[in-house]
Amino acid sequence: MQRRQLMQWGAALALSPWLVRSASAGSARAAMAPAVPPDAGALGLVGSLPLPEPKRLPLERRDGALHGCLSASAVSLPLLPGRPATTFWAYNDSVPGPAIELFEGESLSLRFDNRLPQPTTVHWHGLPIPADQDGNPHDPVLPGQSRDYRFSLPPDSAGTYWYHPHPHGHTAEQVYRGLAGVFVVRSRNDPLAHLAERWLVLSDLKLDSDGKIAANSEADAMDGREGQFVLVNGAWRPRLALGRGERQRWRIWNATSARVLKLALPAHEVWLVGTDGGLIEKPRRVESLLLPPGARAELAVTGRFDAGKPAGLLALPYARGKMMGPEQDEALLLLDIEAGAAVETAALPSRLRTMAPLPKPALRRSVVFSEDMSNPAAMFLINGRTFDMDRMDFTGKVGVVEEWEIDNRADMDHPFHLHGTQFQVTERHDGRGWRREPYLAWRDVVNVPPGQKARLRFRQDLPGPRMFHCHILEHEDAGMMGTLDVRA
Repeated sequence: MQRRQLMQWGAALALSPWLVRSASAGSARAAMAPAVPPDAGALGLVGSLPLPEPKRLPLERRDGALHGCLSASAVSLPLLPGRPATTFWAYNDSVPGPAIELFEGESLSLRFDNRLPQPTTVHWHGLPIPADQDGNPHDPVLPGQSRDYRFSLPPDSAGTYWYHPHPHGHTAEQVYRGLAGVFVVRSRNDPLAHLAERWLVLSDLKLDSDGKIAANSEADAMDGREGQFVLVNGAWRPRLALGRGERQRWRIWNATSARVLKLALPAHEVWLVGTDGGLIEKPRRVESLLLPPGARAELAVTGRFDAGKPAGLLALPYARGKMMGPEQDEALLLLDIEAGAAVETAALPSRLRTMAPLPKPALRRSVVFSEDMSNPAAMFLINGRTFDMDRMDFTGKVGVVEEWEIDNRADMDHPFHLHGTQFQVTERHDGRGWRREPYLAWRDVVNVPPGQKARLRFRQDLPGPRMFHCHILEHEDAGMMGTLDVRA
């Protein structure tokens, strides 16, 4: 594809706030497709829109719960000037979908309508909720049908979660067409409540030569899909103002299908303060952060603006073992950061929360990722088998601590995800030996590179079937998934 055409597409993405304001009336949508002159591509690479804020899902409080409505449907959005609108699949006509925000202890009652031509679900990724509300593949919502999701958020569940489809065989397509949204659970005793927050939803977009969402290629099916554009809150290379000396709290989601993001802010002081399941015990200074697909992180970012270093959020090169497509070989600018007025922000607390390691496990299991490229019907395997909707791979028990060893014997990275709970990674094997995890954290996704292993401990507190799988969505759809039957 010619570089000039890519730059023109980039300008349209940067200059059109189409992905975050798409619930507006038709006249407003027409106004979001400005005429872009032939030489405006380069301008789009230099300057862009301010970082859009994710829209919120309207919620009404009654009968002791928060009530809302969510729908999945096709929506046409103006994208490339002079060409037909591009069709996305969206929650409430918004890409990314509307954000949901609740406090620990609150209850959500949500009416969901499926207006897609395929069955779908709403999977509440990472949330500790009942299995029959989890949106797993066993509970599809058929085209034209509706269902109610109802659940309460338990104490100590504050964290950074998200929601996305999970119908077997259709998950990857529904996500790359635009279906994903974020879910934040807050604590009423938040030690970082004094910090201004920014929410960064990282996704990518792959277009064909006509500006339409491209179908998956053979390489996508094998490697996992990566688009030409990495978006932040639906915008390409937006800009964010950060005051000199100001400290902000960033919640970051990797909502891509397959891209492992090695994130860095070279000009700034950065502290890791939280992972998938909430705050860690103490802030940790980091130079970079590896965020696999499906994972989230919380960072405290300070406006230091070190001279000679790029003031922006970068995705550094990372080789994840792709077999058919090229690896990322240069840093990508995701978010441009502008220096604002000087702002003094209170120092970070020395301790964020108290966290105890899970006790010695009562049960140990091995989960082996492998690949069989000679068998197109079963290329991606767990413990030598492809997913079967009618099979329970493991049987567990409520309240019992288990330790799983995730062994990646494949040739590419596979991020492991477990439904229904958070886990603690205790050790990692880098191919040379085991090393203890340097800090405690609650996670529901862990990346496992080829030839490496990870040990993790967890406890399921609610009964029912719980999925575990690779969170490269094409691999999940191809059968790299299993089911844990948790019994009371």
